[in-house]
Amino acid sequence: MLINQLFQNPLLFIVLTAALIFALALHEFAHAYMAYLQGDPTAKQQGRLTLNPLAHLDPIGTLLLLFAGFGWAKPVPINPYNMKDPKKGSALVSIAGPGINLALAFASAGLLRLLLSLSVPIGGFLHAFLYFFGYYNVILAVFNALPISPLDGFKFVRGVLPENLAQQWLQLAPYGTFILIFLVLTDALDRILFPAVEMFFGIFGL
Repeated sequence: MLINQLFQNPLLFIVLTAALIFALALHEFAHAYMAYLQGDPTAKQQGRLTLNPLAHLDPIGTLLLLFAGFGWAKPVPINPYNMKDPKKGSALVSIAGPGINLALAFASAGLLRLLLSLSVPIGGFLHAFLYFFGYYNVILAVFNALPISPLDGFKFVRGVLPENLAQQWLQLAPYGTFILIFLVLTDALDRILFPAVEMFFGIFGL
C-alpha cells in the first residue's frame, strides 16, 4: 500500500502518489472529453473537462487508495440524451477511460525502455514515476474494462449490444457490486490484474 512508503521513503511516496493521481485524473478527463466530442456538455459545465487532478479526486476514494489499495475517483457526469447518438456515444465515453490509460501505459513504459536502452542517466525518482505511472495505468485500464457493473466495461458492452440484448444485459447491473466484492475478498481480482501487469512490462523487458 502507498501509505507504507510515507514513513519509509516520503519522497518516493510523493512520486508514487503523483503517478496514481495523474493516472486517475487522465482517466476521468478522457471520459469528459469524449462526452464533449459526442455533443454532451454536462461534464464541461460542471468543471470536469480539465486536466486539474483536484477536479476529479473523490476524498474518500483517494484516502482508500492510499490506505487500502482500493478506491475511486469522482465519476464524470454525462447525459446521453445530449449526444448525437446516445447509445454509441455512451459506449465511446465508457471505453475512453480505459483506452487513455492503456495508451499512457504504453507511452510511459516505452519512454522508460528507450531511456534505459540509451543509457540516459535518469534519476531514481524519474525511473520510479515512469514505471509506476505505467503500472497504475495498466491496472486502471484492465480493471475498468471488466464487464461488471458499474465499471466502464459493463457500460461499453451495453452500448454495443443490440437493444434487445442490451436490455437483458442491464438486468445484471444490480449484481455488479457483489461480484466486485467477491473478487476482492477472494483475491480473484489480483489474479486478473497482476498477471496483466507482468505481461505488459514483459513486452518492454522491464
